[in-house]
Amino acid sequence: MSKPIEKIKADFEAASINERKELYLLYENDERKGVINLIAKYRREEEKLKTELCRLNAMREFENKYSEFQMIAGIDEAGRGPLAGPVVAGAVILPKDCTILYLNDSKKLSAAKRDLLYDEIKNKAVSYGIGMASPERIDTINILQATFEAMHDAIDNMVESPDMVLVDAVNIPHLSCKQVGIIKGDEKSVSIAAASIIAKVTRDRIMEDMDKLYPEYGFSEHKGYGTKAHIDALKKYGACPIHRNTFIKKFV
Repeated sequence: MSKPIEKIKADFEAASINERKELYLLYENDERKGVINLIAKYRREEEKLKTELCRLNAMREFENKYSEFQMIAGIDEAGRGPLAGPVVAGAVILPKDCTILYLNDSKKLSAAKRDLLYDEIKNKAVSYGIGMASPERIDTINILQATFEAMHDAIDNMVESPDMVLVDAVNIPHLSCKQVGIIKGDEKSVSIAAASIIAKVTRDRIMEDMDKLYPEYGFSEHKGYGTKAHIDALKKYGACPIHRNTFIKKFV
């Protein structure tokens, strides 16, 4: 008597990838459509996983290149362009053998996926830190210098100090350890990608909280960026305390 398909499915769900190879052999001659589809499904999943692991391995190019350093931190920011809210920087040191599936540039991920990865990064990281600069600080020293301050704060807020930093595109002034700037680094380095997610999720959550204080601007939707709805609200209500005055001169 053939084994019920639901039990075969349970066997596959409980099996490791290596154990699945034995199950493929065991059921390869089963001609039931349900079993054929089940085997095809798990083979597709394995191919998808193989492709993802290859992509992540390619994203370790710079971590591998500088493997003589024990504490490599990725650094990235979120919120340089918005009209309101802080600029936030994240710094992350991942274990050398760490695998976080679907880790990528935060801009290429859905909000739900970023939230899941945010928790996984925090749980697996050797150390991470968050820094930020307020709208007032941005207005005082300009967005680039404020971003550098936030990045320094992110490093200072780490429990473990990095002996090397990989940073997205820029060169951070007055950094005591070696640094390498990587163009589109959040797409090319797992450490920078992790930092981009920490920064992005942190800032998005701040802006969602700000939406409760200033609901007329719609911060939970656009996160402070210059959308038409945001600009229309600015023209109607004027600036609120978290707007960057140097960014909104032509609107208010």
